[in-house]
Amino acid sequence: MFHAGLSTAEKVTNVSGRGVGMDVVKTNIEKIGGNIEVKSVTGKGATFTITIPLTLAIVAALIVGVEDQRYAIPQVSILELVRIASDSEHTIEYINNNPVLRLRNRLLQLVFLNELFGIEKTKETEHSNINEDQYVLIVQVGSYYFGIVVSEVFDTQEIVVKPVSPLLQGINVYAGNTILGDGSVVMILDPKGVILRKGEIDLTDRGAEDLNDRKTFAEDLTSLLLFKAGDEAPKAVPLELVVRLEEFDVKDIEHSHHQSIIQYREQLMPLIPFDQYGGIPQEGTVAVLVFSNGEHFAGLIVDQIIDIVEERVELKMQSTTDDVYGTAVISGHATDVIDADHYIRHLFPKWGGAENRKVSASKKSVLLLGDGVFFRNILGTLLRMEGYQTQRADSLAKALRIIEQGHIFDAVIQDFDSTTSFDSDDTGSLKRFLECHPLLLLTEDGNLPQGGRLYGEGLCCGKEDRGMILRAISELIEQTQREAA
Repeated sequence: MFHAGLSTAEKVTNVSGRGVGMDVVKTNIEKIGGNIEVKSVTGKGATFTITIPLTLAIVAALIVGVEDQRYAIPQVSILELVRIASDSEHTIEYINNNPVLRLRNRLLQLVFLNELFGIEKTKETEHSNINEDQYVLIVQVGSYYFGIVVSEVFDTQEIVVKPVSPLLQGINVYAGNTILGDGSVVMILDPKGVILRKGEIDLTDRGAEDLNDRKTFAEDLTSLLLFKAGDEAPKAVPLELVVRLEEFDVKDIEHSHHQSIIQYREQLMPLIPFDQYGGIPQEGTVAVLVFSNGEHFAGLIVDQIIDIVEERVELKMQSTTDDVYGTAVISGHATDVIDADHYIRHLFPKWGGAENRKVSASKKSVLLLGDGVFFRNILGTLLRMEGYQTQRADSLAKALRIIEQGHIFDAVIQDFDSTTSFDSDDTGSLKRFLECHPLLLLTEDGNLPQGGRLYGEGLCCGKEDRGMILRAISELIEQTQREAA
């Protein structure tokens, strides 16, 4: 394709058919140190990838301030901007002395640029509180998300990236420098270098997670919150189910109808001691895991929050009680993975779905089709806790790739709202695949919407009813097995 003289035109004219177009493109890109690649799949199309050195690029960048210093950060890496203030919804929390930001049920590690570069605070900011007038840039590097904390945000500009001085080339936090319109020189930060400079993250492992997800079910990672309560044995709860981590003064706890409660976000939130025998201490503060079902808050009082980890959860021992999923080895210790809904359901009987939600999964495999927040953050975790093996396809391309690889599933769960683009499959492979598998279609209200389709043996269920989802998928699999027998 890139050879001089190659042409697919039927006729040679003054403007086409001479076979020099792609040859010129390739030659000029290589002159500036770049390269061009093409990947083609018969009947599907071609993908062209052009790579040029960053030092020759014009990029959109966000200009930020840290004390009296200014920096530029490429906008392509920035997902969103969050303001931290005393009157804002978001605050900076600490877990084991590590600053984190909770954003939509996800804990993000934070990097303070002033601490990273050793910039001293000015007289105006030396007495400021950590949660007063700061900004967090939510940044993605590969599959890893974290926040960069700055004190000011100025504007966005199209900047010309210039190479850094040879004296600074060994410092990986800098991607280059640029001259702004006012003549000032600012350094361009490399988000990957920033998090690597922090020295606590191995991005190579993170980058391999997607590949492991495609190759095997067993590599599913689950974010877990570790805590202690009642005894010294560590316990864990899926992090995605925890809305917030709070610490309350015992003096603020009230009582009504033999129930401990606290005023929380314009509601009365019931507090449930994990250790039913220990109760609530008479003085000091208590650590509370806050849960929500969209209508109510409920707090689980624990003794100590230990850490947040990402582990492949494999239950080594099944539980004989309803309050524990089972026991797994987490961070080298035998840890009970608890079912937090069990402790809350006696106050709110419909919490987390209907009663008797426990099902026997016996290592059944489930394919999750969708990219909604519920799919990403909660459903996969719940299914793995119940013993299912899961794999998720968040795009039509990934779904087709899984089908081509010949994976076999016991059932498929599809999020209708985030898979409307899947109907663009011209090959019909996805339709034929769904016709051969039990399908559970999740919608907002549990009804089949206009344009929705159920292939073969299928059910429709509301995505907010976790208990119903677990029962429905179990019944679908059992029904299919009975019919096959």
